[in-house]
Amino acid sequence: MAERVAILLAAGVSSRMNTHLPKVLHEVTGRPMLAYVLDACRSVGVDRIYVVVGFGADQVKERFAEDAADIVWVQQPKQLGTAHAVKCCQEHLRDFAGQTLVLCGDGPLIRAKTLQTLIEKHEAEHSAATLATAVLDDPTGYGRIIRDAYGNMQGIIEDSDCTPAQRAVKEVNPSYYLFNNQVLFRALENVKPDNVKQEYYLTDALSVLIATGHKVVAITAVRPEEAVGVNSRAQLSVASKIMQHRIQQELMEHGVTIVDPDNTWIDARARIGQDTVIEPFVYIHGEVKIGRDCRIGPFAYLRHGTVIGDDVVLGVFTELKNTSLADGVRARHHSYLGDAVIGRNVNVGAGSITANFDGQSINRTTVGDDCYIGSGTVLIAPLVLPPGANVGAGLVVSQRNVEDL
Repeated sequence: MAERVAILLAAGVSSRMNTHLPKVLHEVTGRPMLAYVLDACRSVGVDRIYVVVGFGADQVKERFAEDAADIVWVQQPKQLGTAHAVKCCQEHLRDFAGQTLVLCGDGPLIRAKTLQTLIEKHEAEHSAATLATAVLDDPTGYGRIIRDAYGNMQGIIEDSDCTPAQRAVKEVNPSYYLFNNQVLFRALENVKPDNVKQEYYLTDALSVLIATGHKVVAITAVRPEEAVGVNSRAQLSVASKIMQHRIQQELMEHGVTIVDPDNTWIDARARIGQDTVIEPFVYIHGEVKIGRDCRIGPFAYLRHGTVIGDDVVLGVFTELKNTSLADGVRARHHSYLGDAVIGRNVNVGAGSITANFDGQSINRTTVGDDCYIGSGTVLIAPLVLPPGANVGAGLVVSQRNVEDL
């Protein structure tokens, strides 16, 4: 099995996004776009990932500081095109004799399965370079795949450089490349900025390889949805909706009921157990874990850090933040539980809340097993309620008056 590395292009400035944030850090269902590309690379056995950064480089590095064991950060001081970005990695890969994936960091809809197909085709054909293509009804903005009468790859023409006939081609290049590393960097030496934008295009490296007799193969393996790049806020929204559909489909395949998928939003980091029912207008954001046989919603809001046991019922307009609920908890109506640990079989009455912020510090509330919290109760943190405590409706409870319950 060949050694394999990846180069991810993440240095560009997106003026169409109208943002001060590096484009690859914009989130799709709760995760930065770059995170999805990193995951896909790791899933197909990439040993090391070279991430080319430029605009906002420090922000990108900071965001992935805890997930960078296999990442080498490579600076592209000036954005002079995709071939120039790849060439910035040359000092790291000068002696590497394996395979090099080249992908865009702003392609969050990439799938590991597609990369695996690309790798298998590359190895079966013994090609110098292989790319995965897509066929789109509207190919506007994408480089067109040019083939000869026999279907052989002849090159890629960028959208801005296309003739009218070339612009009519629907097979496009969504920038999924696999190269033999040594061949790649030799080809880059001959890439010139002979185009409208005066940039060094990685696609021209393929033309160099073809012209010098190397085998270049294109396989139509990318689904149209995977080809969606993100260059504007509108495209970010489209990508998020596609990813949301994937998330919900996977959950439903694993035994979760989602009553109204179009009116439900679930973070990519959430985990939900079998036979749990998610009612309409539920919003789950961040790392949230929900057990089995629960009923969530409608109109529930679950925030980062929430962990829910089995057989839990959360009703209308209930909000949880960084809170743990043990098995059998009921909080059916208009409650807020923040920074709390709630024991088994606790009933939280309508309109009850934890007051967890005193203006300076966030404090925790702990409620023991089998407690009853009456409607309209305010639990002022820091607070520990013993198991079996019965809190009457409308009470304001602090640690000072727990013994009076």
